[in-house]
Formats: sequence, C-alpha cells, structure tokens
Amino acid sequence: MKDKDRRPKGKAGPAASSRGGQGRAAQPAKSRPPQAKPQFTRNNEGRAAPKPAPQKVVSEKIVLEKADAIAPRAEVRIRTGAKPDERVPIILETKGARDYHLIDSGDGLKLEQYGPYRIVRPEAQALWPKTLPAHVWDNADSVFTGDTDEDGMGRWRFPRQALGETWPMQILDAEFYGRFTAFRHVGVFPEQLAHWSWMKDQIETAGRPLKVLNLFGYTGVASLIAAKAGAEVTHVDASKKAIGWARENQALGRAEQLPIRWICEDAMKFIQREERRSSRYDIILTDPPKFGRGPNGEVWQLFDHLALMLDICREILSPEARGLVLTAYSIRASFYSIHELMRETMRGRGGAVESGELILREGGLDGNEPGRALSTSLFSRWVPK
Repeated sequence: MKDKDRRPKGKAGPAASSRGGQGRAAQPAKSRPPQAKPQFTRNNEGRAAPKPAPQKVVSEKIVLEKADAIAPRAEVRIRTGAKPDERVPIILETKGARDYHLIDSGDGLKLEQYGPYRIVRPEAQALWPKTLPAHVWDNADSVFTGDTDEDGMGRWRFPRQALGETWPMQILDAEFYGRFTAFRHVGVFPEQLAHWSWMKDQIETAGRPLKVLNLFGYTGVASLIAAKAGAEVTHVDASKKAIGWARENQALGRAEQLPIRWICEDAMKFIQREERRSSRYDIILTDPPKFGRGPNGEVWQLFDHLALMLDICREILSPEARGLVLTAYSIRASFYSIHELMRETMRGRGGAVESGELILREGGLDGNEPGRALSTSLFSRWVPK
C-alpha cells in the first residue's frame, strides 16, 4: 500500500526478512544417524500412507542467504549512449469503463459512479464550478468527510442509507471489491485504466508469455488484468493488508489458478535482490508513494529514492522488454521532471519515452456526455519503439 494519498500509513517501508541468520558451510557428519521410523498420515481413501521425506536444500539456502547479505547498492549508474526519443506531452484519457465513470466535478469535489454507488470525494484539481444541479450531488450514496489533504484521514457519510464496507466491481477483465477506506480511496484508481489497457494489449499480442512485475501493487487489479491476459505476474506490496485485499479480489473472480506471485515485501529490497539474481521482466509497472515509513522505521522519499529505483528497474528489464511505466501522484513537479529522469535512465537502450498526464473525462449521469478533463497524476513510460 501507499502512504502518499490513498493508502494506510506504513506502505512503503521494507518488510522484515523471513530468513534469519547468516548462512554457514555444512559440517561433515561424524556418523550416520539411525534410520527414522516412517510417519504416516491419511490419504483420500482413509488408509495410512507414508509422509514424504522433507527436502533438504541446504546448499541453495546458503547461496541465497549469502547473496542477500550483500550490501544493496546506493548509487545510480552513470549511463552513456543516446537518450531515447521523446514524445511529449502525452495525455492518456479514461472516459469510463464498466462499473466506473466520472459524473461531474467542481468546487474542489468530484462525483463518481462506482458500480451501484454514486460517491462524492474531495478533488483539489477541480477548480471550476459544478455542472450538474445540487439535487444530483445531494442524491449521492456516500460522501467522504474529513481532512481534504491528500494524506488526510476522514470518514464516510451515507445520506440515503447505511452501506456495507465492500461491494463487487469489474474493470476490464478483473473482478474486485470496492471498499470505503479511511483514506477516502476505494481500492481502484480508474485513471490507470489507460496503462492497464496498454499492458493488456502488449501481453495479448506478444506471441509469447510475458513476465510482469507490479511494484507497489496495492489491491492487485493491474495484476489480475495482466494474468488474465496471459502474463506471469509478480505482485509486490509491503502492506499485509493490501496483499490480503488483493487475494480477496483474486478469490472473488475465481482466479486462484492464475500465475500470480503475491509478495509482501519492501519494493526496493525486492528489486535489489532481483538484480543480484539476474531476474528479468518484460513489463514493469511502478506506482510509488511520495512518502512512506516501514515497520522497522525505514523511510521512503520519492525525490530521494526514485532515481535509484528506476535505475534498478532498468537492470531487471529483459532484452525484449515491452515497457517500464512510472506513475507519480501528489507531488509538486512537472511531468518533464520524471520525463527527463526516465530518458537518462534508459540511455543507450533505444526506444522512446512518452510522458504527460493521466486524466479522467467527465461523462455525465449516463457516462456518455463528454465534459471537462480532470487531471489525476503524472506519468512517464519507456517503450522499445
């Protein structure tokens, strides 16, 4: 989860390693231990069956522990070679999708349709007056009240009737639960649909199974879309609560068989280990918070750590990679800042960097009346051609 604006605090910091101690060389046995008596369990027919002997992987464990003991690199590589081509500014627009559209916005608020519910939430970018009359806004099912700051907490008010905490939704091929959280968000960021549609197309037209890494993966909607399109997905988030929510979403869509690895760990620690292991991915999605603190006091600062994170992501891109996607919310910066960072990161790799903003387009009550564009975040995306 993210501590930036949409996730409970504690998202971005590292999670404790599940492996304890340093690896030691195995000592030769002085004598052979006596043969243990077989233990038994019950098979499906109720008969006693011997338990399989535990697998010993001492040598592999030593290798992994020694690798993890290497101090993570803290410096960004100085890249050489030509910068990728650039395409700016790019505006990626989401007009709406199944179970979602932006109805109206204005006066620092937005009115959205999430499945069966109309929801009102603060939106600092909505500088203009509302278009629809007051009675439409007053008829909302739920209104977020409290701190209007992006990181602020609050509570939900239900003007018409009390609602449950969760409800089912679907976007593209992913089924998931919407949820009223204390941080005014509901478990999905629909403006990301532009990236998800691009990713889905890349996976379906690749002609081979792609490997996708979803960093800061939150509730797993992007991971489910990628896996249903045919990718092998690694989903990383430091929040146990977020991983649990993502697994609930997977179960809702009866998609337990999909090839998704759910990893509860700090994203930086994970990609540093993947670099040491020479792991490779064809698509990397990264949506980091502007600030986060981990369970052991670890601190993530977007402006301090973003360059290193992207540098490591470049190293774990496969030679035939389809893209590296960065989304940045709630920061005081131009998209040109992350655009130039991405171009420097991908020097010598060819391709192009396209950067700009993600926007939501108002659609009126029925979702089919195009209105104003609401800016939601900055993005930069490297593609190979």
